Amino acid sequence: MQVLGSAVRLRILRLTHQRPLTNKEIAQRIDRDPATTLHHVRRLHAAGFLEALPERRGTRGAKEIPYRSTELSWQLRLPREDVGVAEAMLQAYLGEVTEVGIASVDQSRLVVQVDAETRAELAVRVGELLEEFARRTPRPGAERTAVYVALYPGG
Repeated sequence: MQVLGSAVRLRILRLTHQRPLTNKEIAQRIDRDPATTLHHVRRLHAAGFLEALPERRGTRGAKEIPYRSTELSWQLRLPREDVGVAEAMLQAYLGEVTEVGIASVDQSRLVVQVDAETRAELAVRVGELLEEFARRTPRPGAERTAVYVALYPGG
């Protein structure tokens, strides 16, 4: 779990979900230097969250290793008490929104009044809907869409 406590690492996992990327490509996408990115890539690889694909030669003949998400992180159920990973998820979301621009984000906010049992039902049903869409085979040419959902006391 500690490996996932970094917004940079969570963004790397999302970026490498459907398309393998080299360290250099990842660094460019997240606007970090390649040395810092390589540190994060190595941690994710060592923990089993990234797989290294066969080495290839880049445009200048340099050795490049593409990495792809193993999707292990998609199957984890994080304990609510794991504040480090929760904070990293929020920071990754904010970084991604900054990257695409707030005008590209279709967002809504809803406050409902429910008891504990109904709140639990809401969480389960939202989770099931997200998992249903995650299992679908992408259509050719389909645009990747990210979803961030948070349930919290509305105060």
